[in-house]
Amino acid sequence: MIEERTLDFGPIQPKRIFEEICDRVRGQIANGKLCPGDKLPSERDLAEQFKVSRTAVREALRSLENSGLIQLRKGAKGGAFIIEGNQTLTRSLEDMISIGRITLADLTEARVLIQEVIVRLVCERATEEDFLALERDLDTVEQLTREGRLHEKVSYSINFYKVLAEITKNQVIIILIDSLTQILRRMIRLFELDVALDLVRTRRAFMRHLRAHDADSAIKEMTVHLNVLHDHLEQAQRKAMLRAAALPEMWGR
Repeated sequence: MIEERTLDFGPIQPKRIFEEICDRVRGQIANGKLCPGDKLPSERDLAEQFKVSRTAVREALRSLENSGLIQLRKGAKGGAFIIEGNQTLTRSLEDMISIGRITLADLTEARVLIQEVIVRLVCERATEEDFLALERDLDTVEQLTREGRLHEKVSYSINFYKVLAEITKNQVIIILIDSLTQILRRMIRLFELDVALDLVRTRRAFMRHLRAHDADSAIKEMTVHLNVLHDHLEQAQRKAMLRAAALPEMWGR
C-alpha cells in the first residue's frame, strides 16, 4: 500500500492590487505593445483605466522600477518610461560590484570566456560586410588616438566588442556583452584610464586572424589584450582606494 505523504501547504494568498497592475504592464511588454522608450500613461490616467486608487498605481510603478522594467523621471518631461532589458542586467551587475559580490577579476574572467565563444562564432558566421564594419571601427579608433580625443576613443574602442557580438546573431550573447561593455566603459571613465595600451596594433593582428578564420590565434590575441586591460584597471582601482583611504587622515590632521 502506498503511504500518503502529509504536505504542509499554506493558504493561497490573493494578489494585491499593485501586483495585478504590474502583471498587466509586464504582459504589454511581453506582447510588444510596450517597447523600450515608450512612456506609460500618467498616474491619474492609469488609476482611471485600472479603476484603482492612485496609491496602488504609485506602488506598482515603484515595484516596476525596482524590477528594472521602467525608469521614473521627474520634471516637465518626466513620467514612467519602459527601459531596455539589458539595463536591468547592467544595474544588477553594478550593484553586485558595489557591494563586493563581484570582483574585477570575476568580470575579466567572464569577458574572456564569453569572447572566446564570440570569436569562434564570428569566424564561422562573419560576412565581408561584417569584417569591413569592424575595420571601419578600428580606423576610427586609430584616428582618434592620433588626435588625442580620449572620450570618443573610449566609446569606439569598446564599441568594437558590441559589433563583434552582433555578428553572432545570438541575442543572449549580445545582451550579455552590452551589459559588460557598459560597465567597462564606466570603469574606464571613472578611473580616467587611457585605453590605447597598444590597442591599434593588437586589434589589427586580431583582425588578420579573424579574416583567416584562425579562431585560436584570434582568441589568444584578444585574451592578452583583455588581461593587460584588467591589470591597468586593477592598478587604477587600487590607487583610487588608497586616495579614498587617505582623505580621512588628511582631514583629521
